[in-house]
Amino acid sequence: MQRTPKLSPPWETGTFDPKDPEDWFDWFVGVPLRVITIAVVGLIVLAILRRVIRKITDRIVAGGSAGANGDDGATGLLRYAGSVAGTRRTQRARTLGSVLRSCANVIVGVTVVAMILAELGVDIAPFLASAGIAGVALGFGAQSLVKDFLSGTFMLLEDQYGVGDVVDFGEVVGTVQEVALRVTKVRDADGTLWYLRNGEILRTGNKTQEWSRAVVEVRVEYDADIDSAREQLRQAAEDVLADPVLAAQVLEPPTVLGIEAMTAEGLVLRVQVKTRPGRQWEVARALRAAVRTHLTVAEVALAEERRVFVVGKPGAAGAAASEG
Repeated sequence: MQRTPKLSPPWETGTFDPKDPEDWFDWFVGVPLRVITIAVVGLIVLAILRRVIRKITDRIVAGGSAGANGDDGATGLLRYAGSVAGTRRTQRARTLGSVLRSCANVIVGVTVVAMILAELGVDIAPFLASAGIAGVALGFGAQSLVKDFLSGTFMLLEDQYGVGDVVDFGEVVGTVQEVALRVTKVRDADGTLWYLRNGEILRTGNKTQEWSRAVVEVRVEYDADIDSAREQLRQAAEDVLADPVLAAQVLEPPTVLGIEAMTAEGLVLRVQVKTRPGRQWEVARALRAAVRTHLTVAEVALAEERRVFVVGKPGAAGAAASEG
């Protein structure tokens, strides 16, 4: 006997026979198969997204490591600078990769759940409305947290600072120890570890990004020979460049400027050197030592601090003030 085709699922018409394999097949190719298909497709899409994100992250990290570990006869200083840059690149890449994976999980997960509920005949409109209200309430209650995460994300995208940078945040100046989406850890010169919320960082002064500058100022007497003093500063800078380790940290020839300021104590001369990021303090220390040696040999006197003392009768100032 030929079986008549069913226009509706057997469980809806009340003709479902648990002993009939065709009824089970018709049931399976309905909602269960669509639900399984949605879940499998969602897992495949999520796996592809996570794989793409991981490959991009690994490529960025590998690029930084290749630049840091290249053995082409570079000095230890260059390898150190490369390792710092590689660490910074790795930290940024892994943090952004974590954020992208979390976003992919949430987006794909919410989409799959909503589609499955729709296939099961559940009206998801009330859930969406409730989720919207809950999202608004959560947004008002966690404004500072959301602000911190958004600020941290933009900070990483804009590469404002990274691990190893010496940064001035206004009240805190120190070396960045760790950068996360919510907080930035900074250790100052006293060894104190500061936790700064990214949403509360209003200004950032990076002292070790791209290049730096070593500046040494010298105050000499008014009657000093300025030409001789400038010549001694130039020779001191040449002594610094004669050191192969220090010379590798210098990007441009030193510049000896003229009179930068005139104060009550004397005249201010300045010598400055453009250096690699974060190396300005080492160059400045060596430059100060060389300047001291050359000025001493040339007998160029440094200006002394002058203090003015007003001597008068006790109470004279108060009496003058009362008469006025």
